[in-house]
Amino acid sequence: MSSVAGEPAIDARTPSAGYAWYVVAVLLAAYTLSFIDRMILSLLVGPIRADLGISDTQMSLLMGFAFAIFYSALGIPLGWLADRRARRGLIVAGVAAWSVMTAACALARGYAGLFLVRIGVGVGEATLSPAAYSMLGDYFPREKLGRAMAVYSIGVPLGSGIALVAGSLVVKFVTEGPPVIVPLLGALAPWRLTFLWIGLPGLLVAALVALTVREPPRLEAASTAGRGEFIAFLRAHPAAIAAHFGGMSLVALVMYGAMAWIPQFLHRTYAMPVPQAGLWFGIATAGCGAGGLLIGGWMADTLYRRGYKDAHLRVIRLNAILLTPLFVGMALAPSAAIALGLMILGMLAGTIHGGVAGAALQLITPNRLRARMVALYFLIANLVGLGLGPTAIALVTDLGFHDDAALRYGLAIVTAVALPVSAIILTAGLKPFARAVEAAELRSS
Repeated sequence: MSSVAGEPAIDARTPSAGYAWYVVAVLLAAYTLSFIDRMILSLLVGPIRADLGISDTQMSLLMGFAFAIFYSALGIPLGWLADRRARRGLIVAGVAAWSVMTAACALARGYAGLFLVRIGVGVGEATLSPAAYSMLGDYFPREKLGRAMAVYSIGVPLGSGIALVAGSLVVKFVTEGPPVIVPLLGALAPWRLTFLWIGLPGLLVAALVALTVREPPRLEAASTAGRGEFIAFLRAHPAAIAAHFGGMSLVALVMYGAMAWIPQFLHRTYAMPVPQAGLWFGIATAGCGAGGLLIGGWMADTLYRRGYKDAHLRVIRLNAILLTPLFVGMALAPSAAIALGLMILGMLAGTIHGGVAGAALQLITPNRLRARMVALYFLIANLVGLGLGPTAIALVTDLGFHDDAALRYGLAIVTAVALPVSAIILTAGLKPFARAVEAAELRSS
């Protein structure tokens, strides 16, 4: 096995299964931390709005667009780099960078400054998933990749849940406590101090990756990728890739939008205290979200072993179909108890796509192009999902109803429109995706 450009020669023996799962655990820790950094904003809406004097729509831009625009756009060049250089080093640099930028949110003195620092967080986090997906594709065989990706993707609900649960426990202090004197920094409002607490520990995770994770041997030398080969691959399978990207982007729009606004929805609609709303949502996100991901990975791997070449798209479509009535019903529920019950079921059904979406791309893409394919997927899915999801719900609320209490209708309308369209797109892509999988199996045989 030839060495990767810029990386010392590596023992090409297949890594042990135990070590491969250890790498998944370390990457899961990094992914979890990234979502803690992202999601803490959803529980700090009140104090940040009050301190900076901004609207729901401006707040949604901090939660979505400010992060997503550079997170998505820089994924392409970073994916290109991950296809050619050591992926481990890229991950280490990214984790360290986003951790420092998260901590720097504490020092932002105005809306523009906080917006710019959130962009910096997105730049750092853009390094992780393209490189991590590519590494896992080399650590695991095709028939086990769905479960490995699902476990890695638990970082999404786990990180979000930790942020929400932990945030719910300190939100009273954050909203009512006095400024805190921090050595060298002076007096900081409690919401600012929160960013220091969650940002700086990321440097320890960066060190863990650097010291314990080995760069896996690639199945193909990176230098074999010809100029223009990535574009040629996209042109060879346009329907399969478009269906995957289009269907997943709309699922992501609903999920990111809901995750940004559900705590405020429970507070505004049912007068539930924000700490209580965050605690309920955090527990549902961490527990049910992790369960949904594992179920989805198991379903996809099982269907694939049974000969369903379109197994992964089928699971994503099931996600969209099940989630539609659950989230619409949650938003329009007559009582908090019913809303919470539907929310819990929604977080279980709405996360079965998580690891499956990434594994699907690894199944159809040549090894030397995987990081770029993942980066392109994140570019589109995050610009639509993370960039537009929180803002779409806020705009329906602000412009359609001119009433903060109408947030429930924004959630219902966006869900009812986006998810059925997603299911239609995914259905149209089943046969093309199956053909792309068969072509990939022939290449690897």
